[in-house]
Amino acid sequence: MNKTDLLQKRRSLLTGGVLAGLAAVTSASEAFAKPTKTTGLVLDQAKWSKRNHAQLQALIERNGTTSASYNAKRRPYAVFDWDNTSIMNDTEEALLMYQINTLSFKLNPAEFSAIIRQNVPAGPFVADFKNAAGAIVDLESVCSDLDSDYQFLFDNSDKFKGSKKLEEIRETLQFQDFRAKLYFLYEAVNETHGVKVGYPWVIYFFTNMSVAEVQKLAEASNDHNLGLGLNKTKYTSPAALSGKAGVVSVAHFHGIRLCTEIASLMDAFRQSGIDVYVSTASLEDVVAVFATTPKYGYHVKREHVLGLRLESADGVLQNKYKKDWPLNWGPGKTEVIKRELVASKGYGPVFVAGDSDGDYDMLRDFSDTQLGLIVNRLKKGKIGDLSKLASEQLNEKKPRFLLQGRFEMTGNWLPAETSIKYGKSAETLLA
Repeated sequence: MNKTDLLQKRRSLLTGGVLAGLAAVTSASEAFAKPTKTTGLVLDQAKWSKRNHAQLQALIERNGTTSASYNAKRRPYAVFDWDNTSIMNDTEEALLMYQINTLSFKLNPAEFSAIIRQNVPAGPFVADFKNAAGAIVDLESVCSDLDSDYQFLFDNSDKFKGSKKLEEIRETLQFQDFRAKLYFLYEAVNETHGVKVGYPWVIYFFTNMSVAEVQKLAEASNDHNLGLGLNKTKYTSPAALSGKAGVVSVAHFHGIRLCTEIASLMDAFRQSGIDVYVSTASLEDVVAVFATTPKYGYHVKREHVLGLRLESADGVLQNKYKKDWPLNWGPGKTEVIKRELVASKGYGPVFVAGDSDGDYDMLRDFSDTQLGLIVNRLKKGKIGDLSKLASEQLNEKKPRFLLQGRFEMTGNWLPAETSIKYGKSAETLLA
């Protein structure tokens, strides 16, 4: 064999070897990439606890479109609470503080005066609501101070009929007194008389606004609060304007965070043929902005948002709760689901998610519900009882309830059942 023949043979062997090698790699790659069977959509692990992720994945596979028993004419559905479940913190409370800080009211002084007293029993609040002198504050004393504050703001702010810019108004003693005492009143009404009084009361501040105006305000509040740090701020009314109620203090938890895990779960449900609904104890039109606007990432259908409702007349909202519409909190959430969903579908939700006593009933009232997810806020009460039950089911293969932890300093979830409270460093399972 001459030199030329030898070179050609070497080239032939080299080329054949390379091609064979490439063929082997390609064959192995194709074999690795090719699924052995179709398992359906895979839920993003994100910050789910490992066990919760597995349970939810199994729920999707049992009930979604890849299940042999899936029936498109009997579509399963899931129900999510909104505040402190689908997001970190409370949309309605954030909006109330935003309304106060921007003086976003369409009320004259007489209307404001009537609304802050509307359906609230007269007399002292519970013992926790004392002034700096140690005296328990009563309804009329704090409302009298607010009447005076609001009249000043109405007369002087360019948000109403005055000429002073908002930045200038915020420096006044009257504004500082107004902010502290109105939010103090919100907390006092709820803690003294319960949510049946307090939850309708706070949405009466939208009186005289159109739904479009409320939604524009809600979006502005959402965007503002998403940009804030998570921070518990104490507001104290000025001593120089103590008024009848005296000097009072109240704390507000500023900031809101989106929950990627909930948004991803909602998306996984929809892609798997499981419909998604929201049940909220905030005004329905307010939460609908958050749940349906694409930039927030939840993509819920507007008609799938169920919450508190107000009467309207001539295109504007009134300070009247919607006639014959249940208060969508606690037993009311179950009632609304039965009326709006079970009555038409003939069955209950396959999955329910919540975080508080307001979600206790819907988490446990439906025999069709396979899993109830509790965002672990380390609370007592009825939701604390369900949380304890969930903790007792941690080692069960088919639990009825799941606990999901979060870190309140960041607003992010923890990949565990335990949570870390705001200002704390230790992970805790139960309150």
